[in-house]
Amino acid sequence: MTDKATARFYDVVETKFGWMGLLASPHGIRRTTLPQPSATDCVALLGHEAHDAEFAPERFADLNKRLDHYFASGETEFDDEALDVSDAPPFLRSAWQACGSIPAGETRTYLWLAASAGRPRAARAAGQSMARNRFPIVVPCHRVIASDGGLRGFGRGASQLDLKRRLLDLESGASQARFPRT
Repeated sequence: MTDKATARFYDVVETKFGWMGLLASPHGIRRTTLPQPSATDCVALLGHEAHDAEFAPERFADLNKRLDHYFASGETEFDDEALDVSDAPPFLRSAWQACGSIPAGETRTYLWLAASAGRPRAARAAGQSMARNRFPIVVPCHRVIASDGGLRGFGRGASQLDLKRRLLDLESGASQARFPRT
């Protein structure tokens, strides 16, 4: 039996971009997935923490509403969503917090992210913090781009870069996203 402090809960929700997996502890969201082709793919991506988790859609009702609104309009922010980052190193926490401050429809560079996270010369580390972002969409790593304005390092494979472009397009409300360099 799992005690209250280590309990885990999950849900899988369908969005217009695909299925997303959500995992939480009593302290907040532990993990989300990028949209996937199937619910099964999402559960697998939630990882080992989901193995003993309780299927509890009611725990995610507010987040599900916010995700629905986001995928319909590109306008919802998630900066007040409680995240359980208790096991994350300090730099990851700082980078994820800085990333969460990027407004919808805007982008920032990995160099900006490094400086905002307190390590101005650590652009590569900032890139790794986005690669290790376990809260995609909620912590909008898709808004972080290369200094030359190019889309880099998002998920695994070329189709994920297409997803990054689609998310930025959704947020910009344009058929072709514009990527301001900040």
